[in-house]
Amino acid sequence: MATITGPISGEARNTVAEALQGALVDLIDLSLVAKQAHWNLIGSHFRPIHLQLDEVTELARTHMDTIAERAVALGINPDGRSATISRSTKLPQPEGGWIEDGKVVATFTDILDGISKRMYERIQATDEPDPVSQDLLIAVAQDIDKQHWMFQAQR
Repeated sequence: MATITGPISGEARNTVAEALQGALVDLIDLSLVAKQAHWNLIGSHFRPIHLQLDEVTELARTHMDTIAERAVALGINPDGRSATISRSTKLPQPEGGWIEDGKVVATFTDILDGISKRMYERIQATDEPDPVSQDLLIAVAQDIDKQHWMFQAQR
């Protein structure tokens, strides 16, 4: 069986693998909770928040693919299985049923704040072992921070 190898090994590889896998879990679950809220949103600000949740879903899906493919390029197996996401996620889950627009704004402000903080930790961790992965994580943080600001502004 052929395997994929990459340019880093040892502890550096382990550090990068942990950072990329954590980012992947955050992004996959972000796409899922954004769609859940998108489908169940109600309230007087339905339309703009509904559209913003689509933006969040799209940014999560775009970045998750890039992060997973970077892992593979390094010889690291990304794990996006639903059981892994369920077991590993740190995202608070939205409530079931209809969700008022104000509750969605508050929930996503908190979710994006948590993801942002974890992304900055990953950026720091990958500074020395893999600046290429760090650049990808910086791009994720930039988009997450922008969405965080936009949700905060609606509070």
